[in-house]
Amino acid sequence: MSDRLVENGVVGAGGAGFPTAVKLQSRVGMLIVNAAECEPLLHKDKELLRHQARPMLEGLRLAMERACASEAVIGIKHKYADVIESITPLLPSGVRVRPLSDSYPAGDEFVLVRDVTGRVIPPGALPREVGVTVLNVETLVNVGLGRPVTHKYLTVAGAVANPVTLRVPVGTAIGEVIAAAGGATVSDAAVLLGGVMMARPAVNLEEPVTKTTGGVVVLPSSHRLARRYAGTPAAAARIGRSACDQCRFCTEMCPRYLIGHPIEPHRAMLSLGFTRAKDPLIAGTIYCCECNLCTLYACPEDLDPRQACVDAKPLARERQLIWKGRPEELRPHPLADSRRVPMRRLLLKLGLDGFRNVGPLEDRPLQPRRVVLPLKQHAGAPALAVVKAGERVRVGDVVAAPAEGALGARIHASIEGRVQAVDGAVVIEV
Repeated sequence: MSDRLVENGVVGAGGAGFPTAVKLQSRVGMLIVNAAECEPLLHKDKELLRHQARPMLEGLRLAMERACASEAVIGIKHKYADVIESITPLLPSGVRVRPLSDSYPAGDEFVLVRDVTGRVIPPGALPREVGVTVLNVETLVNVGLGRPVTHKYLTVAGAVANPVTLRVPVGTAIGEVIAAAGGATVSDAAVLLGGVMMARPAVNLEEPVTKTTGGVVVLPSSHRLARRYAGTPAAAARIGRSACDQCRFCTEMCPRYLIGHPIEPHRAMLSLGFTRAKDPLIAGTIYCCECNLCTLYACPEDLDPRQACVDAKPLARERQLIWKGRPEELRPHPLADSRRVPMRRLLLKLGLDGFRNVGPLEDRPLQPRRVVLPLKQHAGAPALAVVKAGERVRVGDVVAAPAEGALGARIHASIEGRVQAVDGAVVIEV
């Protein structure tokens, strides 16, 4: 099966795009299906469980076989009782559902593994260190379908006429995806890619969908989230240096701090006022998962502790400020479970409660006449193009592949047409 995964270019569809064939080389006792999808307004994983349960379960069977796992757990929010009810009769022996709280960040790997197993992944480690591998729902659908990854499921949400989950060819322009959701309902739209908590602003509406694009959220440019993501790290540091009063709310609500990791965002904020002797203040910042809860929810002064941690990571790595403890010493905070952030409260805090929180899967084809396939849309090294301008390709043809021995993934044509350009991306037009 591993060779098939390589040939089909299967990567993690819900995160950094780590090649699935490599991930499944680890022998573990348990696979966890991450269907938590805790980002506000996104519905893709839940919709896939509702409509694509059989290929997902086939992918899970193959993945369990490859990883030699004896059991699997599907982690999904308890509020989706209808989905749980529909998939439960289909579950084979050794596979069960674990209902999760409707909170953020329930889908964080470290939080999910603790919720399902009670184990705490050590700082800087991977789930395999505690005998677990975590896979996204769509990743397993791609494994189960057994064909090249040419399309992507994503939710289009926010200020659009018809919030919806769509299946689109990889490389489709973001503008076309928004149009397929009925278009923006505001004239001054800002577009965030991914969930709003860990989003990045779209460069422009021509930016392409990649194998890891899970959501497109349209907001008025005046919205607080749009303004926040439009800011600069330098401005955030300048304001934080002058305004942080060390209240510790950012640390006390940090999900990694709460499971016992040595990360304290308030100390990273304090380091902004120092030019030397920062080591004791930035120690642990490399363990920040960048969930943005500290910045977008916890901080009462609207500062940016997340950015302070992100900025400190390179120096912390350079000085090897790493955790040197033993796994058995890790102790979750006694109030960890009481400090989960309910989704309803998060939507209110972010100013998203006015948008329709729905995203039904619509099985209608989107047929762009042009796609742009970046050579770097996965963890590892960029793929190398194996086609030239002027060549004709069909859906599923390999257009780029990793260098021999390099970590990466194949990229396949998602529409039939002619290669127009090869320069950091393969451009295909009908």
